[in-house]
Amino acid sequence: MTPYLVGKGTALNTATVVVGSVVGLAAGAAVPPEYKVVATAGIGLATLGLGVKMFLETRSVLIVVAAIVLGGVLGLLLRLDEGLRAFAEFAKSTLGAAEDGRFEEGLITASVLFCVGPMTLLGCLQDGLEGKIELLAIKSTLDGFAALFLSATLGAGVLVSALVVLVFQGALTNGATRLKFLARHNDRLAETTAVGGLLLVAIGLGLLEVKSLAAATYLPALVVAPILVGLQGGVIRRWRSKGREGEQGSAAGGSDRAGFE
Repeated sequence: MTPYLVGKGTALNTATVVVGSVVGLAAGAAVPPEYKVVATAGIGLATLGLGVKMFLETRSVLIVVAAIVLGGVLGLLLRLDEGLRAFAEFAKSTLGAAEDGRFEEGLITASVLFCVGPMTLLGCLQDGLEGKIELLAIKSTLDGFAALFLSATLGAGVLVSALVVLVFQGALTNGATRLKFLARHNDRLAETTAVGGLLLVAIGLGLLEVKSLAAATYLPALVVAPILVGLQGGVIRRWRSKGREGEQGSAAGGSDRAGFE
């Protein structure tokens, strides 16, 4: 049995989230509430912009819409948002965090922000297949700074999201040999990225207090998207194959008639 391998890149990423969160929590105690509001809005705007940029990577809006809808239904059936909130409640009671509702928001916001996007997938594939951590090293730096600002405004839930990063990216690193097809097919990666962008848009809207959406519910869409692209590709290939067979049959029929004449 192959031992579970977290990966050096994931270990580094987890460490930077922890360090950034600890620094942010320490600094957040001295930050006036009005500054926290401004900082949260700034993070929300940046997250919203990044999400839109990622969504524009799509090559088929229909695939993205179908993936989001089907993924959302699957997420409801699996009760992902409820599960993540239950985990947040357990962690909050264990840590003795304040009952202000920000713990869950911090955990869910940070978990989705740190775990979606092409750099997460490609970085874990690179780590698992080649043992290189260049991409995850860059991501670790970005996540560390994000954790600093998020924890200063949203509290200790951001620190606990390091466990989600550890488990999620560790699983991707271990499954690298099975997931490498995503890196080889640009269409699948593009639609997965676009779906991740919509999840970030949901997070951004929540941070801006425009609309509160259960972003975790839609996480299965990240799996549904490449599957739909594969199915679409199979249908197109079969249709083209039948078209070529029809053309060859017509050409053969024409040759037979010409010979008869």
